[in-house]
Amino acid sequence: MPQQVESAATESFTAMKAQRSGAPHHVEHIVSGIGPKVRALRKQGGLSLQQLGEQSNVSAAAIHKIEQSGMVPTITTLLKIATALGRPVSYFVDEADAATNPTVFTPADVDRPIYTSHAGIELAGISGPYGRFQLAGARATVVPGASSGEANLEHPGEELIHLLEGELEFEVGGVPYRLGPGDSLHFRTVQPHRWRNPTTEPCTALWLALRPQ
Repeated sequence: MPQQVESAATESFTAMKAQRSGAPHHVEHIVSGIGPKVRALRKQGGLSLQQLGEQSNVSAAAIHKIEQSGMVPTITTLLKIATALGRPVSYFVDEADAATNPTVFTPADVDRPIYTSHAGIELAGISGPYGRFQLAGARATVVPGASSGEANLEHPGEELIHLLEGELEFEVGGVPYRLGPGDSLHFRTVQPHRWRNPTTEPCTALWLALRPQ
């Protein structure tokens, strides 16, 4: 899935703000966990500070301070870093003692937008909060001409795309694929990859992403 941040992130920050007056130590505990989570994901992805800085457009020095809990990132900075690491902001602020066996039901008439840094694509979530599950899914609508950008994407995990309507082009590991209605593409995302809608019509797909915990 285009590296995304669920709308649940907004709820997490709202909850943190509400808790600040009644339990400041609780909020501080959550905030203090952001840096170690960033560092762990960076190491897991085999990224240096400089590489993560280039992918997120955040300076390596700032990332180092965040990892060492010497600086609390702004929401904009955390969004950039989270997107580069393939995680939602909610992953960094969810409590560690969240329910161990969560179950989420999403009715057909519920629309849960998911944030994405890519222009021209709308994501409607069909899975639970990304911070509590390894699998994330969305119904993706890609407008004509939209793409993942000039640079290839590379991050840990897997993606599975099943096209419902229209056409969508992918390049994975240097190999081109053109998906039509009913076609699916499943790949490990450590390979360089990119996507685009080359047509004059929007396309719709079910887009699933698996990220290692």
